[in-house]
Amino acid sequence: MKRIQKITVLFIVVLFAMNCNKKEKAFVDPLLSNRDTIVNPSLDFFNYANGGWFKQHPIPSSEKSNGIFRMIQDTINNQVKSICIKSAEANASKGSNKQKIGDFYASGLDSVAIDKAGIAPLKNEIAHINSIKDLSGLLQTVGHLHTIGASPAFNFSVGQDDKISSKNALFLGQGGLGLGQRAYYFDTDANSVKIRAEYLKHVAKIFELTGEAKDKAIVTADLIMKMETELAQSSRKLEALRDPIKNYNKMSVSQLNAITTSIDWKVMFVNLNIKNADTVIVGQPEFYKALNAALKNYSIDNWKTYLKWDLYNNYASYLNKEIENQNFYFFSTVMSGINKQKPRWKRVVEQTGNSLGELIGQVYVDEYLPKGTKEKLLEIGNNIRDVYSERIKKLDWMSSVTKEKALAKLSKIVMKVGYPDKWKDMSSVVVDKKSYCSNVMAVNQWSYNYMIHKFGKPVDRTEWNMFPQTYNAYYNPSNNEICVPACNIIVPGFEGRMPDDAILYGIIGGSTFGHEITHGFDDQGSQYDDKGNLNNWWTKEDYSKFKAKTKLIVDQFSKFKIGDKNVNGDATQGENIADLGGVVMGFEAFKKTKQYKTKEVVGGLTPEKRYFLAYGYAWMVNATQKSLLQQVMMDVHSPAQYRVNGPLANVPEFQKAFNIQPGNPMYQPDSLRVVIW
Repeated sequence: MKRIQKITVLFIVVLFAMNCNKKEKAFVDPLLSNRDTIVNPSLDFFNYANGGWFKQHPIPSSEKSNGIFRMIQDTINNQVKSICIKSAEANASKGSNKQKIGDFYASGLDSVAIDKAGIAPLKNEIAHINSIKDLSGLLQTVGHLHTIGASPAFNFSVGQDDKISSKNALFLGQGGLGLGQRAYYFDTDANSVKIRAEYLKHVAKIFELTGEAKDKAIVTADLIMKMETELAQSSRKLEALRDPIKNYNKMSVSQLNAITTSIDWKVMFVNLNIKNADTVIVGQPEFYKALNAALKNYSIDNWKTYLKWDLYNNYASYLNKEIENQNFYFFSTVMSGINKQKPRWKRVVEQTGNSLGELIGQVYVDEYLPKGTKEKLLEIGNNIRDVYSERIKKLDWMSSVTKEKALAKLSKIVMKVGYPDKWKDMSSVVVDKKSYCSNVMAVNQWSYNYMIHKFGKPVDRTEWNMFPQTYNAYYNPSNNEICVPACNIIVPGFEGRMPDDAILYGIIGGSTFGHEITHGFDDQGSQYDDKGNLNNWWTKEDYSKFKAKTKLIVDQFSKFKIGDKNVNGDATQGENIADLGGVVMGFEAFKKTKQYKTKEVVGGLTPEKRYFLAYGYAWMVNATQKSLLQQVMMDVHSPAQYRVNGPLANVPEFQKAFNIQPGNPMYQPDSLRVVIW
């Protein structure tokens, strides 16, 4: 999502006893049972805290990872499945939420109808592409495909103007790459070279499965790779996309036309269903110059082929078995190391949850969410904000002038927790049992129309960009807000009992609220003021000190490796700063609890040890090597092991709790230790 820091986090709290009618099982403290005590915590705290669980729970062949996220997601899937089944059995009136949920789910399960249909659900769009005769028709079709959930040639969105956060603006960015990121087209490591070779085979196979002769399909794949590589050449690297100022280039439509003479953007915006466009924020102008050249250098027939590929690539998961399996093989097996598809019911449940999450969320809040969730989350969040304020006031590197502005921004952070007070209106979406692919497309069209209707209207700061059952959270710098959905009220292993404060503050306090609040003060968020505008509120000297500190964390994480590939310290610095800020603020808030003050020992562990083990538990994720390599290439989040080991090595209280000595991998000397917030 544009300009919103997304991160998979734990924000779950047990508010009351669950399963109380079931026979209570003997409690096994996961902080104890998850450990691998053979591992020295001074060498690798992540595997010390979680290695015992990893040994007992190998990664399923249908998953790219296993751990606490998967445990909770499985619970979510089962609950959403129950909502889907009840909706399908309800014989609900047409147009009702239950009818839409039930029919969407039923259409996805009907593999017989899906296989029989083949690519028929896309026939109108394919005919549209085939009818293109000239550049004008090509550009009209490019615009149309964006409205139905495809993404050819470039990225387009409507969202808050970074410098005028009260207004919605038009945004254009680089895009159009089947492999997603520029690095895949140019990196020379063995994994990237193999992926490019497999991508050629994949594209050829998809065209063959859609009816093209094998020999022609091979030629087609070469063409697609050539066109995408040219677009990738002028695409910015992942780390370069993190600079909000360099990626903010506001232009009039006529100015944009001047650098893309083959595209009349006044007409293109009409093709995108945008009326009265006058200005646009272009993220990467050099990309649009390259796109303009590509429109001249490749024939209309070449571009028609490219558009078909983009359409197939976006909808392959919802087509017949052969196409779906080929799509799974490349994007899941080759890219992520997943060898087996999830059961169909689970795939369909997850898609129903993604497409109709706004409708499912309303049922979820009524049937699965205990009362008091919002209040408890806000309590912990406000405690974190209070200690954050205390920390800022005591900073020795920041002037009083900048501190005053930092404190003002902190005080104005809006906390959206639990679930929204109002729901989006999806009454216009038409869903039936006839076609799974068509249902996905209908929701994509609704989502697009919902987005573009914001243009020309004031920003709705009450809007949520996640569902209450979404296992995630975010900070939005343009709203100066954090959003922590309620999700399931579970800490795995603590069903039926209240976790102690060390766990609540290690998980909810540290890896959630502390993390998300810190995003307001990371390398990106720090450039937005208290009103959400891209506006420098720092003194020159203070910002120079801040950048020196962020460079230290970039250097630390750039040394971490996955196989023969280093973590991208520049691209991940925002998340790494947030992880460090989160674990520090969570601990500061925990120190105010009775458990910490009385030095209560739980499970044979001191409060300090329980807190840091809980933080390790928050990121208990074991992933396949291929998925880790993919993460390093495409993600602004570091792999889970470094989200634990990296920040903790900078925390003196952690070093003291586990007797970490100078020279140990988990020890950063004072000269290299990162202290920001």
